[in-house]
Amino acid sequence: MGSGKGSPEYWVAVVKPGRILYEMNGVTENVARRAISIAASKMPIRTQFIISG
Repeated sequence: MGSGKGSPEYWVAVVKPGRILYEMNGVTENVARRAISIAASKMPIRTQFIISG
């Protein structure tokens, strides 16, 4: 038995080690910004809001 990981078919984004990526879909930009703002206030790390186009 292996470790249960299959081989990836493709890569969507390169996320460097030590970084955390949150992706939101199905909500307006306003709602996403408010949600990240609330979550960021509880995290002890710097956060950044990025919109992919």
